[in-house]
Amino acid sequence: MPTRKKYIFLSFLASWLLLFFFGGDQLRRSAFFSGKKAEAQRNWPHWTDRSLLKSFADPEELQSDGDPSLPSPQERRAARLSVYKNSRCRMETCFDFSRCEKNGFKVFTYPRERDQPLSESYSKILASIERSRYYTPNPAEACLFILSIDTLDRDHLSGQYVRNVDEKIRGFPLWNGGRNHLIFNLYSGTWPNYTEDLGFDIGQAILAKASFYTENFRPGFDISIPLFSKDHPQRGGERGWLYQDSIPPKKKYLLVFKGKRYLTGIGSSTRNALHHIHNGKDIVSLTTCKHGKDWEKHKDTRCDKDNVDYEKFDYQELLHNSTFCIVPRGRRLGSFRFLEALQAACIPVLLSDGWELPFAEAIDWSKAAVVGNERLLLQIPSAVRCIHPERVLAFQQQTQFLWDAYFSSVDKIVHTTLEIIKDRLLPHRSRSRFLWNTLPGGLLALPDFSTHLGDFPFYYLQRGSSPLEKFTAFIRAVSTAGSLSQPILRLIQAVSGSQYCAQILVLWSCEKPPPPSGKWPQTTVPLTIIQGRGKLSDRFFPYAAIQTDAVLSLDEHTSLSTSEVDFAFVVWRSFPERIVGFATQSHFWDLEQRCWGYTSKWTNEISIVLTAAAFYHRYYHSLFTEFLPVGLRELVDGLAACEDILMNVLVAAVTKLPPIKVTQRKQHKETVSQQVKGTAGTADGRRFSQQQDCLNQLADWFGYMPLVSSQLRLDPVLFKDQVSILRKKYPRLEKL
Repeated sequence: MPTRKKYIFLSFLASWLLLFFFGGDQLRRSAFFSGKKAEAQRNWPHWTDRSLLKSFADPEELQSDGDPSLPSPQERRAARLSVYKNSRCRMETCFDFSRCEKNGFKVFTYPRERDQPLSESYSKILASIERSRYYTPNPAEACLFILSIDTLDRDHLSGQYVRNVDEKIRGFPLWNGGRNHLIFNLYSGTWPNYTEDLGFDIGQAILAKASFYTENFRPGFDISIPLFSKDHPQRGGERGWLYQDSIPPKKKYLLVFKGKRYLTGIGSSTRNALHHIHNGKDIVSLTTCKHGKDWEKHKDTRCDKDNVDYEKFDYQELLHNSTFCIVPRGRRLGSFRFLEALQAACIPVLLSDGWELPFAEAIDWSKAAVVGNERLLLQIPSAVRCIHPERVLAFQQQTQFLWDAYFSSVDKIVHTTLEIIKDRLLPHRSRSRFLWNTLPGGLLALPDFSTHLGDFPFYYLQRGSSPLEKFTAFIRAVSTAGSLSQPILRLIQAVSGSQYCAQILVLWSCEKPPPPSGKWPQTTVPLTIIQGRGKLSDRFFPYAAIQTDAVLSLDEHTSLSTSEVDFAFVVWRSFPERIVGFATQSHFWDLEQRCWGYTSKWTNEISIVLTAAAFYHRYYHSLFTEFLPVGLRELVDGLAACEDILMNVLVAAVTKLPPIKVTQRKQHKETVSQQVKGTAGTADGRRFSQQQDCLNQLADWFGYMPLVSSQLRLDPVLFKDQVSILRKKYPRLEKL
């Protein structure tokens, strides 16, 4: 027992000693240093202590966040609020939908002011609108308004800067605070900060702007457009550089850049670091300081060597021979290099943090570009090396599609902008992202026709389906006699005998009324008479009576057998996006006349199938009437046989493919040849001259020649054999 008490006493004593030793020491320290707490904190070395860091950097530089020329977040916010006073604008709050209900989506451009000059680029934008199907000269019909004041360049140091814009737009009676207005802009801000200040209040207007900062972009309201040069073509545009069967398995360079290096100011940090990834082998990154008037005052130790290396490579050669192209920001977020890379099929590697990519509301850029981070530049080479060759090829193909569909001309850039706005008006009838990002593109897939993929001729392969096994025969009757001729009676009998014919429609374009129903032949399929308006373009109007995918377009004097009709329809079902027919013609470039020529001679080359006997998809009726502007349809109505050429040009422009010729019986060849000779030869030189004039006017309107030549002809049999003709599927076609 005494021993136990002894151990308890010793334990208790030891506890007190430990508490006194550690606790008392802490109490003494606390009491002693309580009045010197601030002094103790100051004794720690400060991160800007000159004695520690004087050999590395100036403390004033260390305390500033990044480039001293960059605006602070507070300055950026103030600049943003000065421009976007209606930063919460959405279509539902800042757009009057009622203006678009009565007349649809119509666009009005303000009248030009004589004393107000326009830049070349803005003139192209206005011309694109005024020659489009959206335009109306009547402001009362308009849904959207475009200013005649040039707002593209809002850099007040530029010679194209327009002053006092606020005062001018407030004097417009239609301005209404910017409501239902669309403002285009390519350049905003000026040296040194290049903020998004436009120099005037845009109010509730939609802003279509290049180099759009994501933080300033109003989703579902504004539109980001690409930066394009004044030399960008008005219409048509050059083709992409990736041609069929010309893709090398591996290009010479993996990753390239050649451009300016900014020594100071905004955008300099990204371009100054590009030399780190240059290896001189498969990665070429070249910069030059030699730009601007006073570049020598600011040049650094690398400038002289960079300038020498810069001259060793040709920019166009690098674009042609590289898989990836670095597209860094410049003074602003966007640059011309972006469109140059797209055209060259050089996959853009974007180094422009915070850039709202052009038309990102519709375009899926993850299929055509690599979006990098400016701060992770050194990871770019390894990242692009890891991309599988199959995906690289898919990227390249998508760059060509996007270039041709939306960016190759000012017309396409403007029309894409307008179509995106139009889709917002009726979201339930808008295009899906699939339509925007798949051939032939959103501009050529009209949601007014349908939003179901199966109704278009372009998507059967993706859907794993085929067109319906029926067609509508559409016969145009123009006989001045006003009675049924023998050729049209025979044609109706031959067509109605086809196992694939669903109905026959006769477009009666005669001055006299059509014969009574008792005068028409009895057929096994419904026969309907449609009263025409006497215009040549009537034959391509989207009549509601056409219920099948396939349309067999016929003239009343066309002579075909049932076997020929059946075979041509079977061929068309394999090529539903093309025109498939019998009588053909071709175009050529006349070197002497320096214009496009038109010939009906029998040659191996064909580029036009006459719609006097041809199959095509009914969607082309909607495109012909709703996509093409009124001026082109008026051209067709004023020139003989121009409707044939325009339909072929339209289909070729959409598909980039030639029509398909199918076999005719020998006796038909002679008949058609005589018809063609009579219509396009010396017997009627005026008609032939009109056709050639039509062809050249269409090429001028499209900006290029869309027609594609081919030497393909499809026959039901490839060679003579010992099988009896009577046992074959198309016996009458064998008699050649």
